Amino acid sequence: MEKRNLEQRCATKFCVKLNENATEFYEKLKRSYGEHALLRAQVFRCHSTFLDGSESMEDELLSGRPCTSKTEENATKVRAFVGSDRLLTVRMIGSELNLNHQTVHDILTEELGMRKICAKLVPKNLTNEQKENRRSVCLDLLEFIENDEKFFKSVITGDESWIFDYYPDTKRQSSEWHTSKSLRPKKARKSKSKIKSMLFFF
Repeated sequence: MEKRNLEQRCATKFCVKLNENATEFYEKLKRSYGEHALLRAQVFRCHSTFLDGSESMEDELLSGRPCTSKTEENATKVRAFVGSDRLLTVRMIGSELNLNHQTVHDILTEELGMRKICAKLVPKNLTNEQKENRRSVCLDLLEFIENDEKFFKSVITGDESWIFDYYPDTKRQSSEWHTSKSLRPKKARKSKSKIKSMLFFF
């Protein structure tokens, strides 16, 4: 048993002798030991054990408690586990590896230098074949430009877009100048046009 955990179990036993409740004692442990404090469930279980008359300092909390050590071995386990699925949460990793979630967070951010990043939204994920096709077209265009100085004069570009018949004014667009004694103007709520047209331009 780690010395720090043994200290906290001793303190828990002392707290029971003084008739302190588990909630108050847990808050004191957090202030004293910070991230190294025993988990809330551990403290309450330990408190209950001593309250029932147990004198042992070694037994109950050893089996299955999450590890709180930021060792090289644990860092290796976390690195391998994250590598298998980067969508896993800190709590999921901690649950699978039997590690305290704060320990997992510290290993990820401090030891491995990692952070959670949201996926970037793009219009489309191109396949390798599509990328190669675009590259081929660009090379052909470059060749045309090198061989014909007037090439761009023969190029016509076009696009299309849906447009609504009208857009309701925003709150800022409908604001007016008034004196402090004027009544606030009223404006009926208006939704965006349900009719829209396709606009082509070249």
